Amino acid sequence: MLAEVSTLAHPPRVAAVFRREDLPRGVRPVTLALWRVADPGNVGTLLRAADAFGAGVALSDGCADPTGPKAVRASMGAIFRVPLAGFDEPSGKRVALVAHGGAPLPELAVDSDVVLVLGAEREGLPRQVLDRCAEQVSIPQPGGGESLNVALAGAIALYELCRSRQS
Repeated sequence: MLAEVSTLAHPPRVAAVFRREDLPRGVRPVTLALWRVADPGNVGTLLRAADAFGAGVALSDGCADPTGPKAVRASMGAIFRVPLAGFDEPSGKRVALVAHGGAPLPELAVDSDVVLVLGAEREGLPRQVLDRCAEQVSIPQPGGGESLNVALAGAIALYELCRSRQS
């Protein structure tokens, strides 16, 4: 029955109706600021990671709609718990997570609110966004891979921030 109304190839077993204005809004001490992350699966996965680590999510123009079917599905319900904000709303130390060339993420000193800025899958972060960041960090990758998917990188970065704040 749900297959008839779902836009997904593999429809979920439940359906819900919600109003966008009822979703949580605001910022948290740790926020992922997403710059033009266009893949809804990545946006949903980053919402799920933010939920797991108590972070918020801020979205720029050009990001996938976090309330779209694929993003909602990937978020596994996190869309209803994680506060959303506009890209420029969160205050705190802005730190760009870059694929290469930044200081190692574990060396990031976090003694206040932090906004981790992640870029689009192909283009990364443009100069005007990088210039607004206090630091650039990257995830050490001793293996042979060229880079990480943005959702995976964001989840690793949140874990590392959570771990470093607790020690």
